[in-house]
Amino acid sequence: MLCPHFVPDNAPTGTVMTRIVDELVELGWTIDVVTSLPWYRTHSIEAGWEGRLVRRETTEWGSIRRVHPFPGDDKRDLLRRALGFVGFTALALAEGLRAGGWFRRVDAVIAMSPPLTLGLAGGVVALGHRAPLVFNIQDVFPDAAVRTGAITNRSVIRALSILERVSYRMSAAVTVLSDDLAQNLRAKLPERLAGRVHTIPNFVDTDAIRPADRRTVRRDELGIGPEPVVMYAGNVGFSQSIGLLVDAAEALPDVVFVIHGDGAARADLERDVATRGLTNVRFAGYIEAERLGELLATADIHVVPLRTGLGAVSVPSKTYSIMAAARPVVAAIDLDSVVPRILAESRGGVAVAPDDADSLAAALADLLADPTGAAEMGRRGRSWVEKKASPRAVGRAYDDLVRGLRRDTVERRRSASEHR
Repeated sequence: MLCPHFVPDNAPTGTVMTRIVDELVELGWTIDVVTSLPWYRTHSIEAGWEGRLVRRETTEWGSIRRVHPFPGDDKRDLLRRALGFVGFTALALAEGLRAGGWFRRVDAVIAMSPPLTLGLAGGVVALGHRAPLVFNIQDVFPDAAVRTGAITNRSVIRALSILERVSYRMSAAVTVLSDDLAQNLRAKLPERLAGRVHTIPNFVDTDAIRPADRRTVRRDELGIGPEPVVMYAGNVGFSQSIGLLVDAAEALPDVVFVIHGDGAARADLERDVATRGLTNVRFAGYIEAERLGELLATADIHVVPLRTGLGAVSVPSKTYSIMAAARPVVAAIDLDSVVPRILAESRGGVAVAPDDADSLAAALADLLADPTGAAEMGRRGRSWVEKKASPRAVGRAYDDLVRGLRRDTVERRRSASEHR
């Protein structure tokens, strides 16, 4: 398995892949993980992990190989980030070929994107180990970067699009988080390859994240009293339209708004808040992963914003965690995308049009005026994720997929042998 983050790194994708490994190990698999040295929290190699390009450890279920991610502290420096991805990918490719023994046959290689470069690396590793590649897509790239304006150079976009399609064609299966993303990918593939795309959603650990009282230690640490709290928790990037929360804070001065996370857009947001003289907005950085449940309980309402047009290329998996904490969700996102459908099915929140500050403020005001109804909405969300988004269900879906690919591979080898 090639993935950009793994425990103890606290990136959301690291949490996802760690739990998928746990579930697959429970089902009897031996797994070699190739990932990065922990760096997500501070965008630098964490203390105790410095000094080596590669660190290897043996586990009861296989191995973990951690390679240098060459991190940079400025997400807007796209050239620096690209070079870092290339360096990380080269090391991951070498360790992937080496894992378990050079060119040893394995049942499958699973690679995660982003970064998109891991798809190509996964394809080479799969060839080296004579195995099918399963390409796990968390966000469709470069579509998300293009639609946010993060990448505008046509030559770069063309090169990334070619890399994207090559990665899909090298894959025996491509997994995405929603039917919207599946439709996006199938449109880029020849019809004969459309069957390679499979929808397997992310999950939430409902044992680790449970409903809790709103008066948390984290609320005290942030200097917040009994007043209502609206929160955004996650990556503070340009695709999330978090400026909507600043607009809502101006419209709702008696409500505390918390923007909890780090990212390329945070400095601009802090300047905007200071310019407007808003005193009801708090900023905070990442906290320990084990405190996620406490953090989510701190808010009365959580906001999940995503810029117009990104609903088809990205699924904010934080939605599941918020629902597990029994807090209502207000999503400002494309209304024909998966998150509004989840909220409608579960009745665990409401969706408004993306990039519409007035609609967001109105939805928040309605929920804040009806705390009993908001609490019931949170309970319904919790009930839905317990039934529909468990780690065991996702683990079994990957188990079924890999076992099916293994059967196909064995059958092809048998057929080729008979023809010889």
